[in-house]
Amino acid sequence: MSTTSTALRPRLLGRTAVNAVVGVCVLYTLLPVLWLVLAATKNRDALFSSDLLSLGDFSFFANLGELFSMDGGLFGRWYGNSLLYAVVGAALGALISVACGYAFDKYAFRHKEKLFGVVLAAVMVPQTVLALPLYLMASGVGLVNTFWAVFLPVLFNPFGVYLGRIFSQGYVPDEVLEAARIDGAGELATYFRVALRMLGPGLVTVFLFQLTAIWNNFFLPMVMLSDQELYPVSLGLYTWNSSATVSPEYYPVVVMGSLLAVLPLILAFMMLQRFWRSGLTAGAVK
Repeated sequence: MSTTSTALRPRLLGRTAVNAVVGVCVLYTLLPVLWLVLAATKNRDALFSSDLLSLGDFSFFANLGELFSMDGGLFGRWYGNSLLYAVVGAALGALISVACGYAFDKYAFRHKEKLFGVVLAAVMVPQTVLALPLYLMASGVGLVNTFWAVFLPVLFNPFGVYLGRIFSQGYVPDEVLEAARIDGAGELATYFRVALRMLGPGLVTVFLFQLTAIWNNFFLPMVMLSDQELYPVSLGLYTWNSSATVSPEYYPVVVMGSLLAVLPLILAFMMLQRFWRSGLTAGAVK
């Protein structure tokens, strides 16, 4: 009896410690979100007081209306820009990354591993380091302060190529591709009709990574853009927050805009998470 209780005690202590760490991490993650939700329902006076938890001063809809009317409805334009940059850019970027990863995995060509080493090296380069070279390249071709100056660079993601190769190795058996070729399918038909369907979970995963990175992208638009009509939400809210130091009426709309800015990412993860766990190749090879 004593031996059994002694053996169970470390397990219980270890489980308690793990649960405590997980609980702290959950609180660390959710408390700022809770503060953001509560702050978005308060007016400017309550925002600077200690009344966030009270039920009074409910101004959610007033803040929402003021957000979309501030500066001639500029926030709506920023939101549309972010959706265009992030959703379209992430979709095209995921397709490009997965296709490149598939090529690195399934085809043999000269200096393949050396080129893939360059891709891995590019993963470790911070995006802020590339902002100035990208600006100089965009300036050379006249793309500075245009939609394309922000959109084109986000289409190419070395980490997405790496993930594409990993998913291709795990989800696309060579036997299935050989069977498709024996049936007379060309390389493009084999990829789009067979391989791409198996790579669905990998495509969604890369898409979500790209979506998060592009939606939160701040430094590249700040370097490339000077026209506020082209700003994404992240840069637009930054400019309003900077203006709030001299114009306090911007504080409630910045808080409300920050709340709306996180909603697309939450919805995307909730709607697409089931694709991560789906085994599209289950039973493909007998």
